[in-house]
Amino acid sequence: MDFLDSVFLDNTIKSYLLVLGIILFVLLFKRFLSHSIASVLYLFVHWMWKSIERKQFITLILKPLAWFILIVISVITIDRLNYPAVWDYSIYGNPLQDIITKIGLCLVIISFIKLMQSLIDFVALILEEKAILTHDKTDDQLIVFFRDFFKVLLGIIGILLVIKSAFNQDLSSLLTGLSIVGAAIALSAKESLENLIASFIIFFDKPFFVGDTLKVNNVTGTVERIGLRSTRIRTVDKTLVTVPNKQMVDSIVDNYSMRSQRRAEIKLELSEKTKVDSTRKFIASAKKVLEEKGSNIHKFSVFLTEFNKNGLTVTVEYFTLPFTMSEFNALKQEINIELISLMEKHHIDMATAGSNINIFNSDMDAGAPKSNPII
Repeated sequence: MDFLDSVFLDNTIKSYLLVLGIILFVLLFKRFLSHSIASVLYLFVHWMWKSIERKQFITLILKPLAWFILIVISVITIDRLNYPAVWDYSIYGNPLQDIITKIGLCLVIISFIKLMQSLIDFVALILEEKAILTHDKTDDQLIVFFRDFFKVLLGIIGILLVIKSAFNQDLSSLLTGLSIVGAAIALSAKESLENLIASFIIFFDKPFFVGDTLKVNNVTGTVERIGLRSTRIRTVDKTLVTVPNKQMVDSIVDNYSMRSQRRAEIKLELSEKTKVDSTRKFIASAKKVLEEKGSNIHKFSVFLTEFNKNGLTVTVEYFTLPFTMSEFNALKQEINIELISLMEKHHIDMATAGSNINIFNSDMDAGAPKSNPII
């Protein structure tokens, strides 16, 4: 046992082994320890919010909590050792002991900030569970927006705490200096600031929501996320387009999801041989088809809009409920098939795309026979 009591760098071997054993124990069992603490916390959380699943909570908190426990216990344990006198020297005028102490403190602050950001994600998860139960989409995207906003704010607070603890800077003077630097940065990062302001305009003006289908700057797709700087849109080609929020505010946005109705127009070009009576019967039958669709169609019109030497044009126009695109296409297909059936029933043909061209051979000789026309 004399070996354990021998002194090395102002500490006994027993002290080193004890510190090392504690750190190894926490390192090996940090997942078990964090899982146990998270399970205890979940009992309190589940008592307040019944809808939160145990797996969701533990998965969200487990990793940052495990690292926080490991870092805190390691820093506290190492601090129990005596600082070796042979290490008593300075780096750029700063004692090495102070540098090590500040590094440990910074690690604790960073791990704590990470844990707090995970708790913000957890609170956002609770609010999202409640927001799903409402029909209003405003609260859904406000939760995502303020979740990111508070996480960024917490990160800034963490940076200020690290500067305070590591460099012993007065935060009041530091914030005064940052205000001047911030003004210069705001001028140089004008577009980023405009995008941030535009994000607030989007959230409070509510021109669109997450999940809406819209068209902006020749980009058509579904809004997947509205962030602090940009809006992400999933196009019909399944690509992800990132549009700066300033453009979303300044550009004309056509929100397909907010339309009150969908409009369909069909132009039927009938053959010039179509009789007037057949045309009248076809128009009447087409109106009857649209009337039978009931509440799916709000209003409609069927008119003979044009006639010329190439044929007749019957225009069918109707407005449906604000269906999804697949539902709208299914209804449109059903109506088109019924219109084709009506044309077959009334023996109506479509106008031909080509034209008849007559070519005659000129009579070179008076006695030459005339040639037949080529059609």
